[in-house]
Amino acid sequence: MAQAPSRKALIAITSAHAPLYPDGKETGLFITEALHPFNVFRKAGFEVDLVSETGTYQPDWLSQQKDWLNDADRADWENHSGAFRSKLDRLFKPADINADEYGLFFASAGHASLIDYPDAKGLQTVAAKIFANGGIVSAVCHGGAIFPGIIDPATGKSVIFNRRVTGFTTRGEEEENVLDTIQSWKRPTIEASAAQCGATYVSPAGPWDAFTITDGRIVTGANPASAHVTAEAAVKAFNAL
Repeated sequence: MAQAPSRKALIAITSAHAPLYPDGKETGLFITEALHPFNVFRKAGFEVDLVSETGTYQPDWLSQQKDWLNDADRADWENHSGAFRSKLDRLFKPADINADEYGLFFASAGHASLIDYPDAKGLQTVAAKIFANGGIVSAVCHGGAIFPGIIDPATGKSVIFNRRVTGFTTRGEEEENVLDTIQSWKRPTIEASAAQCGATYVSPAGPWDAFTITDGRIVTGANPASAHVTAEAAVKAFNAL
């Protein structure tokens, strides 16, 4: 490769939403899984853009509750003129993105990403180009649902083939009582998806423990608590290129 990848990061956002929680409350973007990486990347000197497959998103209900959105994060989330929310309110679509400009791709999540990421050809193509250009490809929690479609042109296989990855545990799905719903979407769990790609899934000690794995230029995290450390690990991997 002629030159080091550009210090620009692209955070993917799910466009999907669907009932998941009691009373028909819906999953969508898990807010902190995009917000925390956004802030980490900016602090590390990256220019950061946000993109979804359709240019739309809906926030996950649970991710807006106090247990999951502290006061500082809520202030960022509710500030429409702030750096994060202003970009989220005007999401890019893949057609708006020149993948050659970015050195780091980060798939944020929410259960909804299980629905749209497997078929998100636009996002997958952008991520594959960033990887082919020598950049970092990263995902947290359910963001790993995008990996089967991110193909390494050098091998013709998923970029996570033969790599160690983590993501949201099947045990966590069982604890949340949502496994039946995921199966009704006809979507695999993250553990099953990783296995289909020929990757080795590594579980955190507990479903909600902060946990991240770096394997070459692939960086993954396990759950919402891992978004911050996964983004930091992605920056570290980028800085080592």
